[in-house]
Amino acid sequence: MRYPIPDLAPRAHHVNSVEIEKSRFICWLAHTPDIAAFEALLSEARAAHSDASHHCSAFIAGPPGEQVAIGFSDDGEPGGTAGRPMFQALEGSSMGQIGAVVTRYFGGTKLGTGGLVRAYTQAVLKALDTLPRREFTERRVVAIQVDFSNEAEARHWLTERDIPVTDAEYDSHGARLTLAWPADDSVPMTALEQRLKGALARL
Repeated sequence: MRYPIPDLAPRAHHVNSVEIEKSRFICWLAHTPDIAAFEALLSEARAAHSDASHHCSAFIAGPPGEQVAIGFSDDGEPGGTAGRPMFQALEGSSMGQIGAVVTRYFGGTKLGTGGLVRAYTQAVLKALDTLPRREFTERRVVAIQVDFSNEAEARHWLTERDIPVTDAEYDSHGARLTLAWPADDSVPMTALEQRLKGALARL
């Protein structure tokens, strides 16, 4: 499976703010491949804006359509006015492994439940508009055995197709290469076998 994710380094975040009826909504987006990464984002946002009224949040710690590693919180706002709309905005982006925290500084004007839903949704959507992103490919572990004479050719072929070699072991029979192969098998193993003229063993 391939899908877009935030193109951000670990612990980095993308920030955008909007002002609505004198209230300021600051949206933090980050790459959250797991729940721990989202919790780190939330902690950092709370520490950076400890005087804010609310730190509402939503995350998808998996692929688009993930049903388990997800969550959202209204953090004191009226129920259903912040976390769920934020989550729906993330879900609608078709992105995976993404977390959002929206920090609110109250400006003195009450927005009402409908106004809050629109404000939190807008905060996330505006941040998504400028978020750098990249394609993520789910991978599975594949091990192959090649002769010493074919290792360089195999590595070159794999590099051309963005298939990382995550480990290599050597013995008298040649090189055992552990690969991060695309889980959707979008690159056929037979193509590598043909390139090496059959001098390859799957383990």
